Amino acid sequence: MTTTRARRAHGLSGVQGFTLIELMVVMVILGILAGLIVPRIMDRPEEARRTKAGVQIQSIEQALKLYKLDNGQYPTTEQGLLALVEAPTVGVLAKKWRTGGYLDKGKVPKDPWDNDFVYISPGLHGDFDLVSYGPDNQAGGEDKDADINNWELE
Repeated sequence: MTTTRARRAHGLSGVQGFTLIELMVVMVILGILAGLIVPRIMDRPEEARRTKAGVQIQSIEQALKLYKLDNGQYPTTEQGLLALVEAPTVGVLAKKWRTGGYLDKGKVPKDPWDNDFVYISPGLHGDFDLVSYGPDNQAGGEDKDADINNWELE
């Protein structure tokens, strides 16, 4: 009787454990779910890098627009994106270059694959072209190796 009272006091009255069959069924279900979900999750890091590159390009675009508002034109290709963090010393000099520059942290960011962004001004697709070549760091490419271009971003 003491054992029965102790079981009831701990909420264990008449409770049986899982059978081996029940445990095997649960393991099979978890295995199937893992097989379906893990490949999708593993693809996410590359998608996140591409999204980050797009956000970085948009941020650099905003800095370039501020530069133009202050100085009347975008930096030239020769001056490059470095003109956003250091006053240009070649080409047409910036008239009202902002102290502290136009980018946070005082440096030009690298893309998520640790490569430099490509900047061309005047661009072929607008006032300037800003491109990340993606993981292969080669112009062009398809699917995961496709370039991320400022003129294609929304």
